[in-house]
Amino acid sequence: MSEFIRSLEGTPAGHDAALALALLAALLHALFGALQKGRHDPWLSRAAIDASYGAIAAPFALFVVPWPEPHMWPIFAGVFVIHAGYKLAQAMTYTRGAYTVVYPVVRGTGPFFTVIGAGFLFGEHFTLGQWAGVGLLLAGIYGLAIYNLRTIKVGRETMVPALAFAALTGAFVALYTTYDAYGIRATADPFTFLAWFFFIDGWFMPVITYRRWRHLPSSELMPLLSRGVIGAFVAYFSFGAIMMATRLDKVGEAAVLRETSTVFAALIGWLVLGEKVGPRRTALMGLIAVGAVVVEMAG
Repeated sequence: MSEFIRSLEGTPAGHDAALALALLAALLHALFGALQKGRHDPWLSRAAIDASYGAIAAPFALFVVPWPEPHMWPIFAGVFVIHAGYKLAQAMTYTRGAYTVVYPVVRGTGPFFTVIGAGFLFGEHFTLGQWAGVGLLLAGIYGLAIYNLRTIKVGRETMVPALAFAALTGAFVALYTTYDAYGIRATADPFTFLAWFFFIDGWFMPVITYRRWRHLPSSELMPLLSRGVIGAFVAYFSFGAIMMATRLDKVGEAAVLRETSTVFAALIGWLVLGEKVGPRRTALMGLIAVGAVVVEMAG
């Protein structure tokens, strides 16, 4: 499989595969966010997910994939620090703001800075048409956030700090997307990066949420752990898909396409969380989709 992945890098087939992987990551990332924002404490939801994917990844990292090359260990240290900051900011966001308001802000902040970062780190450059597509996508994303903010009735007193944390989380999204793309390209076997990422990354949130677990009612333990296992498999395919996309093709394009997750998040909010989707939100979601198409077609 690793040889097949390497054979696709930089080819038209690799570009098409990266497109499909980025869109798959968008759908799964929206689902992942909804799992973390559900009925349980977002800190514990994330801890349950991380512990699950860390435990599942351990045998693959230790016994299946090739071990990381020596130069990868400092890279993994950077990955751990960046993702720890991202998770803290994300949990602070979700505990303060409505999902359909803060999620678009997080996802809208990320791609803009990722495109800029990919230009510096990988020498990627968007055309004028692609920047126009980014503008359309961001207008739809932030428009969706503003519309949702105007219509929510609950939790408005904490919305200002929630939006500030959402913007910070979006900055971390851009940072980890660019840095992780550098990491997965730095090792010969992409599955080595993925297995060791999940193994190393899985233990931060369970440790820092130890005291919160002691106050969890026993009746909620099994539902939360079940959510953690489901979230672990969603994370594998979501994060794995976007990382493979950044190895096969341009980092900036993959990052922008992934942010169609905002559309999927709105649909999840409507279908699962019982939130209303009217004509204005539908139009804004359409604008996001159009922006993503323009980025792809103008590339």
